[in-house]
Formats: sequence, structure tokens, C-alpha cells
Amino acid sequence: MGANASENPGCLGSILGLFGIRPVAPPSDESLPYRTRDDFLSPAELSFYRALSAAVGAQVHICPKVNLADVFFVVKPNENMSARGRISQKHVDYLLCHPQSMKPLVGIELDDSSHSRADRQERDALVDGVFAAAGLPLVRVPAAASYSPADLALKLAAHLPGAVAAAPAPVTAPASQAASSGGAAPGCPKCGVPMVLRTASKGEQAGRQFYGCPNYPKCRETRPVG
Repeated sequence: MGANASENPGCLGSILGLFGIRPVAPPSDESLPYRTRDDFLSPAELSFYRALSAAVGAQVHICPKVNLADVFFVVKPNENMSARGRISQKHVDYLLCHPQSMKPLVGIELDDSSHSRADRQERDALVDGVFAAAGLPLVRVPAAASYSPADLALKLAAHLPGAVAAAPAPVTAPASQAASSGGAAPGCPKCGVPMVLRTASKGEQAGRQFYGCPNYPKCRETRPVG
């Protein structure tokens, strides 16, 4: 194109010009005030990351600085309107995820001296409560000058993929939440809300009905019908 937007404003620009309105050109990339940080991980965080990588190898994917709102969702949001706001500005230092499914396995918090402050302790108590409520383990590691990969591997062993298969089966819905003879929907064991009746649209189960959590896809719990 030989002419720029100001020289060839087009139909919309011509119409706006009749009313004395001049279209505002979008900002160029150079004018936007963003630059790449050189300290995405601080020296202490990078040191821990290297030791953690040596400890877990390829068993998991390590995701640093993950927003809690990307990990957890709010059950019954209409009844818990402020709950998401309490976590939307908070992060966990590291999140270990299954290498194939990327399902979160365990969070890790690297606790330096700032965690002794009253405001940090209040924040830590909230984060601990969020992880506990969702049933996701959280491991706290005191900040140090150096870390032993062997010690970290031992501390995290119970949460790595090799231990998942040996873990107890998920707790099923209480009897009071199970489908009754009257056909009441079971309660989701994860969210505690009534499940909804759905029909599989593809795969080997296509055409069959099942109960699914209304919070899908955030929650993928299902129960058979009957």
C-alpha cells in the first residue's frame, strides 16, 4: 500500500471527517510501554529452580509463578462472589504438573525471611487454605543459599507421577448425595453441587447418558446413570 491511513482514510474516515472527527491511529509497537523483564526469576528463585529441575527430572513440568486463579475455580460463584478476587492477585512460586495431562500435582512455595511479616503470614494462611480446600498439596521450602536435589526429591516423592497410581482412590460422593430411587442427581464429590444429566456425543459411549458436573470444563467429574 502506497498511502498511509491518514492519506487514505477510507469510507469510515471520510464519514467521521464530515463531523470533524479524525480517527486515532493505533499506537505503534514502539510507543507501547512494555519491555521484557530481566528478572523474571530472581537469583534465589533461579537457584531453586535449577535444584528442583535436577530433583524431578522429566517426571513433571515445572511452571514458575502461576496465578492461583489459573489453578483454582470458585464453587457456587453466585454464593461466593468475593472468593475469586481474593486469589486473583496471588501466585504460587512453582507448580508441578503431570507431563502429559498438565494436571497440577503439587504447589511449592519458597519461603524467605519476608514470610515472617504479619502481612505475609496472613497471605500464606489464605494460600494454605485454598490449596487444602481444593485438595492440592502445597510444599513449603525454606529459602537457603543452596539446595540439595536429593532432599527435594525426597520431600516431593509422594506427589510425583510415580506415586499417583499408588495413591488412594478419590473419595466418592456420600450416600446422602447418591442418586436415590426417585432419580435425584448425585452430588459432585469435588464441588458439592448437584450433577446434571448429559448424553455422550462421541466415542465408544456415544448416545449413553451420564451425570456430569455443571462446572465443566473446570471440573470433569462424572458418574454413571443407574
